[in-house]
Amino acid sequence: METTLIILKPDAVQRGLMGRIIGRFEDKGLQVVGCKLMQISQELAAQHYKDHAGKPFYAGLVKFMTSSPVLVLALRGNGAIAIARGMMGATFGSKAAAGTIRGDFGVSNSFNLIHGSDSPEAATRELGLFFKSGEVLDFKRASECWIYDMSGGKPE
Repeated sequence: METTLIILKPDAVQRGLMGRIIGRFEDKGLQVVGCKLMQISQELAAQHYKDHAGKPFYAGLVKFMTSSPVLVLALRGNGAIAIARGMMGATFGSKAAAGTIRGDFGVSNSFNLIHGSDSPEAATRELGLFFKSGEVLDFKRASECWIYDMSGGKPE
């Protein structure tokens, strides 16, 4: 099982899309194991986006991400990183396929609603930035056996 970081960005929060987006992940079978509404500080935004420092869009990205609250989620599931990224769609809403979060809710090439970790290493780093020890929970869901075929001893 993988755990990934998802950020519902200021545009998703301001547009009232949080519940609809979380519902998509839960409908898919991913488990919410951490969740909090927060205001990202300049320092946290700089840490999170350090790989983009110096790029032309960096200052605008930090300004956008600190402009309004965001909802940060820790989602868990078998292949959670790839599944969540597939559900998010292409980076720009104008180019994202219908049926994806960005394709269904976005048209902007600047405001793209959602961030998701792109690798297990990034997920570990990002989850550590946004969640303190003990804030990402480990608990069994009664529905787990109906989400995954566990007959082989591991989730399929």
